Amino acid sequence: MDEIKLDFEKGGGLLPAIVQDAESLEVLMLAYINQEAWAKTLETREAHYWSRSRNELWHKGASSGHVQKIKEILVDCDNDTVVFKVEQVGGAACHTGYRSCFYRKVEGDKLIPFGKKIFDPRKVYGK
Repeated sequence: MDEIKLDFEKGGGLLPAIVQDAESLEVLMLAYINQEAWAKTLETREAHYWSRSRNELWHKGASSGHVQKIKEILVDCDNDTVVFKVEQVGGAACHTGYRSCFYRKVEGDKLIPFGKKIFDPRKVYGK
């Protein structure tokens, strides 16, 4: 067995975390982790990320209740990207209310939303 040694230096301290539904394998989101987020994720078995926009540690679902329970973690061959396979509590990973952050597709020169919203973000976040 190999010891876990993620290479945080390559990404300037941040590594991409691809998030998939553990059952369906649907890609729910892409986020970034730093060493602190990685340690908290391993400790709590719930997804923690580094918010680049807020410049702070982010426990996914802390304000919405839509936490991501870690079921499995994969690490790529270069130790610089992870895949979190999760149980998405509440059914939605995206702050816009959709199940996945990838809820739009390109058609010609337009982005077309598909699927239905799981929740109203104004009610959840009060914004």
